[in-house]
Amino acid sequence: MQPKHALALLTILSLTAALGGPSTQLAYSQTSAQSVCNIYVKDNYRYIDSNGIPNHATGQFPNRGNPNTISPQKYNRRVPLNPTPIEQQPRGYDFGVAVNGVMFDPGTAELWNNDMRWHYEALSGMMATHGSLGVDQNFAHVQPNGAYHYHGLPMGLLNKLDYRNKMTLVGWAADGYPIYGPFCYSDAKNPRSRLKEMKSSYRLKSGSRPGGDSSPGGAYDGSFSSDYEIVAGAGDLDEYNGRIGVTPEFPQGTFYYVLTDNWPFVPRLFRGAPDASFRKGPPGGGNGGFNRRQQGPGGFGQGDGPGRDFGPPGGMPGGGNGMRQTPGGMPGGDNDMRPPPGGPGGGADE
Repeated sequence: MQPKHALALLTILSLTAALGGPSTQLAYSQTSAQSVCNIYVKDNYRYIDSNGIPNHATGQFPNRGNPNTISPQKYNRRVPLNPTPIEQQPRGYDFGVAVNGVMFDPGTAELWNNDMRWHYEALSGMMATHGSLGVDQNFAHVQPNGAYHYHGLPMGLLNKLDYRNKMTLVGWAADGYPIYGPFCYSDAKNPRSRLKEMKSSYRLKSGSRPGGDSSPGGAYDGSFSSDYEIVAGAGDLDEYNGRIGVTPEFPQGTFYYVLTDNWPFVPRLFRGAPDASFRKGPPGGGNGGFNRRQQGPGGFGQGDGPGRDFGPPGGMPGGGNGMRQTPGGMPGGDNDMRPPPGGPGGGADE
C-alpha cells in the first residue's frame, strides 16, 4: 500500500549481500542515504553491519504521531551460529535485525502510571485505535536518533522477498535463531508441503483488568502486553512465537521464529541468549555494537534512558499520567516519542 501523502523526495535505495545481490527501488524517504547491509560469517558468528536505512518505501516522517526523521545509523551486530538455550529471560535488547539491516524492536517505553506491569502496545488496543505512535505501512517508525525500526510485519521488505509464494528468511534474532515471514510449511518437517500462514498461540485474556489504583481497569482489549496470554494449541506456534522444523536455509531442521499478523507480531521472548551487540544503548536508542576482540555475550542490559511525560490522544484507560515513561525505559522497548535535542524532527546527537 502506497502512502497517501505527497511525494517529498524520491531516493534510490540499494541493498547488497543480504538479499543475494544489488536491488533498487524508488521510495518515500527523508534521507538521501543508500541502504547498506553486509552479512558475513566469521569465527562462529554471523555479522550484520548496516546503516539501518530500509530498502523499501516508508511513510512520511516526521508525522503527527512521530516527530522524528529517518537518518543513517552505524550498526555492528553479530549473532552466534550455534545459539545457546536459556531459562531466564533477559531484558533491554533489540529482538533482532532484518536482512536489510533494519532493527526489529516490538516493545514500547510507554507505561500506565509509570507501572512496569502495564506496558502499552504499539499495534493493538488504544494505540492502534488512536494511531498515536505514528507507525507507517511497514508497521515501523523512527526513534529520536533517527533509527527506523519495525514493530510488526515489514510489508515493504516482505513484498520484495515474495513472501506469499515461498518460505522467506526475513532476519536474525539476537540469540542467533532465524526469523521467517508468516508463510511457512504446513507440515514443519516436510519442505514439499503447502505454505500456510502461521498464527500465534497468544490470545486476549477474558474479563477485565483488576480495578483500583494499581491497575488501569477496563476490559482486556490489547492495549497492554499483559492483556495477552499463551493458549497452548490455539495457533501454530509456541510461546516464543516459533517452532522447530525444516526451512530452505536449514534443510536438516532448526528452531525458528515467525512474524505474525496477530499479537505478538514480532516475538517478545528469547529462546536463546542474545548477543551483547543487541543491548540497547543510550537514551533514544543508540547504535549498538560490540568489541570485535571480545567474545560472547556481555550480560543483560536494562532498556533505554530517561524519557518524558506526554499526554495521550483522548486520554488513557484508567486516567492519570498514563504515558509516563519510566527512567531506564521499558525492558525491550524504545523511547520513540521523546523529542530529540533541537526539537521535533531533529536527530539525536551522535
